Amino acid sequence: MRLNRILLSTALVVVALVVQVSIFARLHLPGAVPDLLLLVVVGLGLVYGHTAGALVGFGAGLLADLAPPADHATGRYALVLCVVGYLVGLAKPDNGQLRSATVPMLVVVGAAIVSTLLYAGVGALAGDTAARHVGMTGLLLSAAAYDLLLAPFTVPLIMAIARRTVGDPLTGDGTAVAASGDGGYGRTASASFRIGRMSRTSRLGRTGRLGRRNSLLTRPARRPRIKGVKRL
Repeated sequence: MRLNRILLSTALVVVALVVQVSIFARLHLPGAVPDLLLLVVVGLGLVYGHTAGALVGFGAGLLADLAPPADHATGRYALVLCVVGYLVGLAKPDNGQLRSATVPMLVVVGAAIVSTLLYAGVGALAGDTAARHVGMTGLLLSAAAYDLLLAPFTVPLIMAIARRTVGDPLTGDGTAVAASGDGGYGRTASASFRIGRMSRTSRLGRTGRLGRRNSLLTRPARRPRIKGVKRL
């Protein structure tokens, strides 16, 4: 990952973790809790791809494992968000632009369900049976509903901020710059196109003038007419 992407991802993850712990964890909502860290991973994964999504997910999950009042084994949520970030990154389009706004919402619902199942599965392997007492169906429905309600206010904003770090000339990645034409590559291409067009126009102009001049030179001279003599 580039330096500007690392700094942006770190800032977004820290802000999301603070809001998650200080606000959402104290709401005492029925079922699951709105997962702002998951939405950050989803937004960054849709822009940066599967590799960066897995790295961001692992870092965000590890911070959540270490931040109080975490009551589960360290590394449990890091594994969950790492897998989710990788899977979300696979849904990134080749051109980097999503054609429909419903795609991120569907990805959020899928990520909420997968993360809940993985968290409960890893907990079952570690001996944590809390999900059985709460009810798996209620956890899945509440997690998907809470994240889906929160997603329209967070995921588009996160993706818009993350796109500013894609194709930055300072990072050496010219993918988005070349596509948009706003950066150095776009200006160079447009300038070369204009120069080629001007040179082609000038060559055509010179060719046309020379052709007209040669036609004047090669035109046969008219014979002088003499009165009273019929021209043969």
